[in-house]
Amino acid sequence: MAGPADHLLADLRGRGFTGHVGLRVTALDGTELAAVNADRVFPAASTIKVPLLVMALEWAQRGDLDLDARVVMQDADRVPGAGVLHDLCGGLALTWRDVLTLMIVVSDNTATNLVIGHVGVGAVNAWLDHHGHAHTRLIGKLQLPPEQRNAAQRRGERNRTTAFEQTALLGALARGDVLDAAHTALALDILARQQHRDVIGRRLPRNADGTPRYRLCSKSGELEGVHHDVGVLYTPRPLVVALLSEGGTDRREHPENRDVALLADALWPLLAALGEGDAGGPSGDI
Repeated sequence: MAGPADHLLADLRGRGFTGHVGLRVTALDGTELAAVNADRVFPAASTIKVPLLVMALEWAQRGDLDLDARVVMQDADRVPGAGVLHDLCGGLALTWRDVLTLMIVVSDNTATNLVIGHVGVGAVNAWLDHHGHAHTRLIGKLQLPPEQRNAAQRRGERNRTTAFEQTALLGALARGDVLDAAHTALALDILARQQHRDVIGRRLPRNADGTPRYRLCSKSGELEGVHHDVGVLYTPRPLVVALLSEGGTDRREHPENRDVALLADALWPLLAALGEGDAGGPSGDI
């Protein structure tokens, strides 16, 4: 018997989406509500920043990272792609709290590399293993020029993840299973301020005054032909959501990407039903 995720796939195919999708939706307690290809490994794109955020805040919690200490961004640290730091001058002194915020809120790649450089690739993967996320791997820093890439990156390896492990981590975070109350609240607050809301948040209903009807703490990810969104959605029944995709026909990294719109249009009715919300009401990017 076809489940809700199968109906979503059928809807996507009917709308003309030809790529691959990995989806998992759970209740806040971890009960699986919908899943398809949840263990398929996808390029992580910027969803790799979710475990980086949680790990860094765990370091802060145990006293190994002072969130108010400052790190100086050098000219050589700046990398292209998402974010704003690549447009600013070297010598800027940022608190680690600001670095983590930029990494999520505007998906800043330079900020992300500062975090990776501080905690180390090996330590991140050991942390992922410790928390049971063996299929999510950090291969190296983002958007490096070829001569600075490590051996694995030169072999073509990419940061990777699965829908299952993204929902497992986000669910544990939202339940307070990973961090204490203060650092859990900080992590969710940063995720709630993310400015890229192209899939889960794209069709999120709004109140009459234009504010979102439901709180969304999320992180998107995008590469050429790769479109992801993962997060915690506080519908009447809160949901933990990961939708990963690759191989669509619209290769643009653009807000009006056709595949992104198709994913958003197919996803929201499923989330509305599972979250015991509604599928109508004004919508738009938030």
